[in-house]
Amino acid sequence: MTLTRDVMTAGAKCIGENDALTIAAEMMRELDVGALPICGEDGRLKGMLTDRDIVVKAVAEGQDPDTTNAGRLANGTPITVSADDDIEAAVEVMRRHQVRRVPVIADHHLVGIISQADIARHLGAETTGETVERISR
Repeated sequence: MTLTRDVMTAGAKCIGENDALTIAAEMMRELDVGALPICGEDGRLKGMLTDRDIVVKAVAEGQDPDTTNAGRLANGTPITVSADDDIEAAVEVMRRHQVRRVPVIADHHLVGIISQADIARHLGAETTGETVERISR
């Protein structure tokens, strides 16, 4: 059985819930990523922030990215998987929720991210194709 921890990208960096969106954008640029987990002061995951969220939900709405904090865009309960879940369970979560990346949790703390790219690198072409198709519907 292949576990999520065997496929995920480890060492994901968080943006703090009180950090400004400009800091998040700078982190995304430096890390060359399009999304960051939002972590609270307690180190626990509060949500996910994408580059699209910054543009569409903040800048286009007239919010100042220098004064708007990342936590303001963390809505609802984050979709996550456990590091010890079978990879098929993680793929199903991605398909069901139509998301391209999912935070991976162990002991209530972020330990990595599983993305479409991780699926493509570690699973067969058929699984990858089905996943991309279901996410993109």
